Amino acid sequence: MSDKNYGFDTLQVHAGARPDPTTGARNTPIYQTTAYVFRDADHAAALFNLQEVGYIYSRLTNPTVSVLQERIATLEGGVGAVCCSSGHAAQIMSLFPLMSPGKNIIASTRLYGGTVTQFSQTIKRFGWSATFVDFDDTEAVKAAIDDDTRAVFCESIANPGGYITDLDAISAITKAAGIPLIVDNTSATPYLCRPFEHGADLVVHSTTKYLTGNGTVMGGCVVDSGTFDWSASDKFPSLSQPETAYHGLKFHETFGPLAFTFHSIAIGLRDLGMTMNPQAAHYTLMGIETLSLRMQRHVENAVTVAKWLEADPRIDYVTYAGLESSPYFGRVEKICPRGAGGLFTFAVKGGYDACVKLIDSLEIFSHVANLGDTRSLVIHTASTTHRQLNEDQQRAAGAAPELVRVSIGIEDAADLIADLDQALAKATA
Repeated sequence: MSDKNYGFDTLQVHAGARPDPTTGARNTPIYQTTAYVFRDADHAAALFNLQEVGYIYSRLTNPTVSVLQERIATLEGGVGAVCCSSGHAAQIMSLFPLMSPGKNIIASTRLYGGTVTQFSQTIKRFGWSATFVDFDDTEAVKAAIDDDTRAVFCESIANPGGYITDLDAISAITKAAGIPLIVDNTSATPYLCRPFEHGADLVVHSTTKYLTGNGTVMGGCVVDSGTFDWSASDKFPSLSQPETAYHGLKFHETFGPLAFTFHSIAIGLRDLGMTMNPQAAHYTLMGIETLSLRMQRHVENAVTVAKWLEADPRIDYVTYAGLESSPYFGRVEKICPRGAGGLFTFAVKGGYDACVKLIDSLEIFSHVANLGDTRSLVIHTASTTHRQLNEDQQRAAGAAPELVRVSIGIEDAADLIADLDQALAKATA
């Protein structure tokens, strides 16, 4: 495509994709291959020396995956992206060039339960650590940052409660501290929220969710804004200092705005091997083509269902930021001007037992450990996705025992309400 300023709906269909030069195939082919033939010995050497961009081995780069990377980067407004095997892989990939033993990150308390566990437990094995802070308390965020902090991490729309982070306020803190802000934009997608426009430096996605949109394949992605100055201090030697594996090459000096992206491919995927397969990239590309249409319907249905639940006497409260009663309603227009997404929780009168009965009584809603599907999904987070957390952590994350999480799909909203109505009748009888 040319450099014209195309709209989102056009870019979600065309960005990164061109007719296949050999066959003329209009859709991006699935390049199901492990390796690529070099033109000659000099060509191979240039590729391995990072002197030329091209394909070597599909652990590093693949033409189908490359199209997906360019499309997601374009939709987010970034300069480059690296796709990998899952959203959890994307989180590690985002931290890998920044961290070293003894360094820490500051993370929001409102995160997916698996992310809390990854940051509180697993990364300790690398010698990294995380401090969890309520990001509504900006003074606490400032106070948590120390000389060893290398990143701040949050979700734009937090899973499970649908809370919206004030990205402008948080990015002001990270810029003053000279460290990058990493935003998980999975629940919002670039259609609802563009974190780079609010000061974020890196964006991560579980492409498994809304980007693919049909619950078929796993994937993750890290997008680079290209605006962070990795050489402004000595905090990020992997990007600013000579890399011995490439004969002293300095990634930031050599690749400029694309330093993080090139490092993530040349070292991150090379050594960690968290590779996205080309068939997964193909399914995600097809999903992204309808992203805006789906997100509009997700939001429309979520508003309708959330309002109905809020008015129902069998419900204590609803956490949806799209409701005027939400303390986060004022952030919707600023952070997510196209809507507050399709993810939220609600508290059932009767607590834990009533939640379980409700889930077991639903017919249209699917009880699965996923979100962002065209189908409406439900789960009791305290006993599943956030089960590994203690109750204080669950409540801080928005996954209290009396809450049910719903991911509202694109079905007929009246049918969803009828399903919830009959299930609530059984759960609170």
